[in-house]
Amino acid sequence: MYKVVIGLEVHCELETKSKNFSSAPNLFTMTPNINVATVDLGLPGILPVVNREACYKALKTAMALNCSNPSEIMFDRKNYFYPDLPKGYQITQVTKPMGVNGYLDILVNGKTKRVLIHQLHLEEDTASLEHNSNFSLIDYNRSGIPLIEIVTEPCIESAEEAVCFLEDLRDVFLFLDVSEAKSNYGQMRCDVNISLMKEGSNELGTKVEMKNINAFNSVRDAIEYEIKRQSEILDKGEKVVQETRRIGEDGKTYSMRKKVDAVDYKYFVEPNIPKIPLSKEYLDSIRKEIPMLKLERYKLYQEKYGLSEYDAGVLAKDKKISDYFNIVVENSNDSSIALNFVTTSVLSTLNKLSITIDEFPVKALSIAKLTSLVHDKKISLDHGKKILYKAIKEEKDPIDLIKEDHLEQINDEDKLLNIIKEVMDNNPEQVRQYVEDGNTFVYNYFVGQVMKTTKRQANPNMSLEIIKKELERRKSDGK
Repeated sequence: MYKVVIGLEVHCELETKSKNFSSAPNLFTMTPNINVATVDLGLPGILPVVNREACYKALKTAMALNCSNPSEIMFDRKNYFYPDLPKGYQITQVTKPMGVNGYLDILVNGKTKRVLIHQLHLEEDTASLEHNSNFSLIDYNRSGIPLIEIVTEPCIESAEEAVCFLEDLRDVFLFLDVSEAKSNYGQMRCDVNISLMKEGSNELGTKVEMKNINAFNSVRDAIEYEIKRQSEILDKGEKVVQETRRIGEDGKTYSMRKKVDAVDYKYFVEPNIPKIPLSKEYLDSIRKEIPMLKLERYKLYQEKYGLSEYDAGVLAKDKKISDYFNIVVENSNDSSIALNFVTTSVLSTLNKLSITIDEFPVKALSIAKLTSLVHDKKISLDHGKKILYKAIKEEKDPIDLIKEDHLEQINDEDKLLNIIKEVMDNNPEQVRQYVEDGNTFVYNYFVGQVMKTTKRQANPNMSLEIIKKELERRKSDGK
């Protein structure tokens, strides 16, 4: 038996107005080579200028991942020549990354797994290459886009844990609003390092690297295939070759090139960018802006509001929906009714209309007021939902609708009694069935008639009790 050891190197493009060291716009486009400046092309005499927003978002992400932050920002050069790096080097961070020694807790099969973060550093992305049979094309739009790289420790033990980590890490990016993290745009991609070691051994196996995987399903396929491939090699008593491989469309991995133990990138401190001191006040101001993340919300919803694992997971998954629910539940006097409205009426409407919570026409505070009216029995739950759906359709505030149409639930016993007497007088046959035959099925009939007469404003439970008393009275009187 073998123990699986996996480490990930995750790259994520940050959402900023301009690129990391140039004024070129940071925008996704299918039109090649239009978002390009002289810095991105490495033209002679160019000087990089640090992007303040990129540094802020990199630091914020590092803090959210529980990393220690540096006392100053500094960049390094990574020297190697590729056609996608026209100036012959990449500006990155080695000496003082934006964060080190962090972690992200993830939930795998109901259990918390802590994935250790070795470091998070900020660098510039490369241009993109399109290879054809006898020529290659280069697009410099991506060159210079601010890119954070998150390197985990080799502490992941399965494909499931790896995919869960990537999904939760993407949610961190989205919750922090630092990136859209769309893998189909190449905004989030990862390298997978995997090796097998014998159970009980302290010696790591030979590492195989798989580069630039931008789909989570492909990560799963690549890891599962490599576990099978490397296991078969080791079972034969052979050695796994240290190499770089790629994942094919068939879910199998294929060798790209052999890899030595280390590559000498000839790092040195970037001479064209001065060090930038980071004050405690500045770092504290960033830390205060970090919202509650998904796992913390998930646990809070279960512990504070008694939500099921499923409901807590649905609400905690999307920050904007979670924030909406928080406003509703914090301003309502009944969390269970608040949950009912959000998970059924609100979420079903979002799915039905294919809209986001930002486009939902009813504000969270209005939902909270509506749930409070239901709790106080001023309107029934069923009636409350009908009002909400009407408010959604007409794009109005449900509380305004209640006031305009006088839709509050009728809880006045004398008023209900008069309505019930009138209904019974108009339905003598049903009264006779109870008085002479003792048929209690007429209870539901009269409740339905009262609800119809009052346009569902009557309190159904109170109406039922009054109906029972009035029928019994009429039976005693012989009517």
